[in-house]
Amino acid sequence: MTAPLGKPTVLFLCIHNAGRSQMAAGYLVDIAGDRVHVLSAGSEPAETINRIAVQAMAEVGIDLTRARPKLLSTDTVQLADVVITMGCGDTCPLYPGKRYEDWPVQDPAGQDIDAVRKIRDDIERRVRTLAGSLP
Repeated sequence: MTAPLGKPTVLFLCIHNAGRSQMAAGYLVDIAGDRVHVLSAGSEPAETINRIAVQAMAEVGIDLTRARPKLLSTDTVQLADVVITMGCGDTCPLYPGKRYEDWPVQDPAGQDIDAVRKIRDDIERRVRTLAGSLP
C-alpha cells in the first residue's frame, strides 16, 4: 500500500470500523474530494457496517453501502499523515511523526436513528474543521 504523491493521507480509527470511522471517512471524501487520501480501519473490525449509520449518512447524500470494515495494520498507520482515533484507546498504535487527534465521539452501535443523526452531525463538524486544516 502506498500513499498518493502530493496528497495528505488521513486514517480514521475506531474499534469495529463499522460506524464512527466509516462515517468520518465518508464525510472527508465528500468534503475534500480527491485532494486527500482517506483510510479507515478498526482494531476489532465488525463483519458489516452499522445499518443505522448507513441510513443516517444516506440522508445527507453519502453512500456507505459499499464500505466494509477493515482490520487495522501497522502499514496503514505508517502510511497516514493524520490519524484520528475514536474510542480505540490503547489498541490504536502510536508512531512518531504522525499528527494524532482523539475525537470523543459517541459510538452509534445499538443507538436509534435520532441518536445516530446527532453523532453524524458531530462527526461532520469535526471533519469540516479537519479538512480546513489539511494542506
